[in-house]
Amino acid sequence: MAEGDGVVTRGVRVRLDGTASESDIGALHKWLEREKPLDELVRAGRLRIDERRRADETGAPMGIGMEIVLVLVGSAAGVTFQEMLNQVKGAVEAWRANRSEVEDGEPPEGRVEPVNLDDR
Repeated sequence: MAEGDGVVTRGVRVRLDGTASESDIGALHKWLEREKPLDELVRAGRLRIDERRRADETGAPMGIGMEIVLVLVGSAAGVTFQEMLNQVKGAVEAWRANRSEVEDGEPPEGRVEPVNLDDR
């Protein structure tokens, strides 16, 4: 079996609604990087946190059309995936609560969902 054959790469996709700005995406990305369990996985080389254009849209008339994708690398995928998904959900809610305290207006809604990255 060649490297990568039969291996499903799972990740977590975080999308903010159309009210999100570029600074919201950047701030949430940094927030996720600082979350202790996620930071530990990144430092160990077992997790990547990337920003990318949404694959399912050609453009976003009411928003920036970006998403944050967290990808477990290597053998970490099966063991810690559910823990990572729960951590990301909690981190997005904590970020929204913090943003509502430090900035005017309602923070953008966030959607956190598992994604099979091999189907992109």
